[in-house]
Amino acid sequence: MERKLEVGSSIVYVDQFAKAHNALVTVVWGDIPSYQSPTGQPGCNVVFVSGDASKADQYGTQIERETSVVHATLQPAHGRYWRWADEVKK
Repeated sequence: MERKLEVGSSIVYVDQFAKAHNALVTVVWGDIPSYQSPTGQPGCNVVFVSGDASKADQYGTQIERETSVVHATLQPAHGRYWRWADEVKK
């Protein structure tokens, strides 16, 4: 099944500490070659619920945003990438 990343897509964002977060895509960077993964997946910006307990108050937990996030296949580091929920980083 071919999947297409688009605004509103539900993905997994892995932060700089290698912690996975359920996230939503807010913009897709499909037309920028340096953000394209070897598998053709574009880069994106995401929003997710903070995993930091200190960022919660009576209104709920704050959201966080990350920009210029590349697909897991383009990121050699252990974090700062996105992947599909059923994907495992190789």
